[in-house]
Amino acid sequence: MKKFIIVSAISLASIAAQAKDIVDTAVAAGSFKTLATALQAAGLVDTLKGKGPFTVFAPTDEAFAKIPKADLDALLKDKAKLSAVLTYHVVGGKVMAKDIKPGKVKTVQGSELTLATAGGVTVDAAKVTAADVAADNGVIHVIDTVLMPK
Repeated sequence: MKKFIIVSAISLASIAAQAKDIVDTAVAAGSFKTLATALQAAGLVDTLKGKGPFTVFAPTDEAFAKIPKADLDALLKDKAKLSAVLTYHVVGGKVMAKDIKPGKVKTVQGSELTLATAGGVTVDAAKVTAADVAADNGVIHVIDTVLMPK
């Protein structure tokens, strides 16, 4: 498992070096197919291809696989709820890992995420598995769990 995470981080870093927006960077990485599908279903692709900057806590396909299939299928069909879930993963501005401070941060969705740094960075219940994946309109931090707004 640790080898996979390290390889993913290296491949994400090399892809990000090609100066792409957040969506193109995530799609090129290959481990965000469900996220890309969800962004398309919610009509958020153009937003995250926009000027930004954005900080995206991006759940991997493995993170989405933790959601029961029936629940995920229902979420993908409910554009309003899907949009709320996805924008809950986005913070305005470019926040690099070294700048993350423990506490609350407001999301684009309007709610707050709780950030912690003890024993590695966590965002609510999700662990950051790869940080500082640069895109030309922000940064991606890869997380292992899909975050649900309260």
